[in-house]
Amino acid sequence: MTALPTPARVLVLLAAAAAVALPASGCGTSTASVEHGRVLFVEKCGTCHALAEAGTKAQIGPNLDHAFAAAREAGEGGETIEGVVEAQVEFPRPSTGDPAVSMPANVVEGQDLEDVAAYVGKWAGVPGAAPPEIPGGPGAQVFANNGCGGCHTLAESKAGGTVGPNLDEVLSGQSAAMVRESIVDPNKKIATGYPPNVMPSNFGQTLTPKELNDLVQYLVEATGGKAAPKGKPAGSKTKGG
Repeated sequence: MTALPTPARVLVLLAAAAAVALPASGCGTSTASVEHGRVLFVEKCGTCHALAEAGTKAQIGPNLDHAFAAAREAGEGGETIEGVVEAQVEFPRPSTGDPAVSMPANVVEGQDLEDVAAYVGKWAGVPGAAPPEIPGGPGAQVFANNGCGGCHTLAESKAGGTVGPNLDEVLSGQSAAMVRESIVDPNKKIATGYPPNVMPSNFGQTLTPKELNDLVQYLVEATGGKAAPKGKPAGSKTKGG
């Protein structure tokens, strides 16, 4: 979803989309699932786009909250935003064939596209939107807030992403220090079969020390390791180590 429009163009596109989307909406007969759309968004779109409710922070493509904030403030509803999203997914602009500049067409299709569009239509640009609170402690919340489940499988969090390696497999038996390094310097050791430069390399800056510590401890425990001693940062080096 790299090529969604800038805020200045959104209002114009919304007006055009409204003429198509509203008559086709079936007066409330849509079968779109916002919940399923969120799962798909985190997995398929969150690797490029920031959206507060999804907990995604990628900056490859436009920040969708910023892109639709003006339209939301102007009173445009979810249905017209859905129309813009569907059109941009089906016919990305600009279309260059370079995924760093524009996304490929039909990242999601059919019912999946309707679900993603409904999700973005409900939450993009909504003031104060944030990921829902989840069980599992502060580390689980950091995992969810940062969209980790969109790229990784982790049984403990019921995450099934496949963009990156299965954390239950690659983190099993690793120390807290190794887990921490894989978060803050993901290109240092690349899992077999996965390309470099996919996972953001700035989590050491975007996460607070507490958030990073909570995340490391959560991942260590979730994959069968031992928690750090109480009062000791997870993954910190021992004296002389």
